[in-house]
Amino acid sequence: MSKVIKQTTSKVTINKIKSLYHHNQKIAAVTAYDYTMARIVDSAGVDIVLIGDSMGMVIQGEKNTLPVEIEHMIYHTRCVAKGVEHAHVMADMPFMSYQGSHEDAVRNA
Repeated sequence: MSKVIKQTTSKVTINKIKSLYHHNQKIAAVTAYDYTMARIVDSAGVDIVLIGDSMGMVIQGEKNTLPVEIEHMIYHTRCVAKGVEHAHVMADMPFMSYQGSHEDAVRNA
């Protein structure tokens, strides 16, 4: 069994993720909602740090993700992005931030 050692000194790009996928390598993705957690998971060498709309339940105490607004996602994505040096940062688009129209989807993205 060959051992894969991930390089954590360079930025993980979309092309790097595609290459890992095409070479059947595992891709590690972990959710974070704030600067501190982003620093921790980034230092662990994950490939992707995800800011999920699951923050509605985990952070805001809601029963589901429906109350999460695009402004919440923007705020938490900014916090996480400040803490990440190497991983690719990816954020969910919450419910109704893209369903209204093509223009809404592009604007919110």
